Amino acid sequence: MSASAQATVAPEVTGVPIPAVHLRAVTRTFGKGKGAVTALDGVDLAVAPGEFVCVVGASGCGKSTMLNLVAGLDRPTSGSVQVDGRTALLFQEAALFPWLTVEANVALALRLRGVPRAARPERVHELLALVQLDGFARRRPHELSGGMRQRVALARALAQEADVLLMDEPFGALDAMTRDLLHHELERIWSDRSLAVVFVTHNVREAVRLGDRVVLLSSRPGRVAAEFDIDVERPRRIESPEVSALAGEITARLRSEVRRHG
Repeated sequence: MSASAQATVAPEVTGVPIPAVHLRAVTRTFGKGKGAVTALDGVDLAVAPGEFVCVVGASGCGKSTMLNLVAGLDRPTSGSVQVDGRTALLFQEAALFPWLTVEANVALALRLRGVPRAARPERVHELLALVQLDGFARRRPHELSGGMRQRVALARALAQEADVLLMDEPFGALDAMTRDLLHHELERIWSDRSLAVVFVTHNVREAVRLGDRVVLLSSRPGRVAAEFDIDVERPRRIESPEVSALAGEITARLRSEVRRHG
């Protein structure tokens, strides 16, 4: 039996699933010598299939660096990053092609994935319906609100048929009402499709609202300082007492980490 076959069989014997994302002792240093900056230092993190993990921490703690490593856009200086399946990355900016229509932006992801031309229109329609934009296929990005552009970006990410969705502050630039609506949509899609999600945010309440687990990174260099299981029944409201109380606890720990690291 090959090593890869053994890796597949092992979870059936032990009852422990293969993590969708697994970081082992990951360190990422930029530069060399006296000018070197360590963004991440010895990070260990496992994300189970279908788990929604939110990552919080002060600016510069390495949250985005970690996503880039998981997405394969960068490599660790030491340690290992393993991903079981395909990844899709969603940024704060929708980064749509302004000269393309909504449907063409989504279809582009299908074309790059090798989906036959004849099969693309139906799949685009399905994806736009999923993010509730099926009536806006012929619009261009400048004709859409910020929240609608993020919905298109989400549809484009889902077009990649990813097993792991990586989200780098995707709702940070939106107003509170739009963000609340997109929280609901994202939670619905995540639940329906059983995606593993790694969601980076500065907003602790947002993290508690969405996550099964919140991972707190220390200030630079980023290390896993604490993890919080979110045992609040879904669906959740960002203003609910349970979310507020747990967000307050995590925020207090975050402030402590920021003070400790200067």
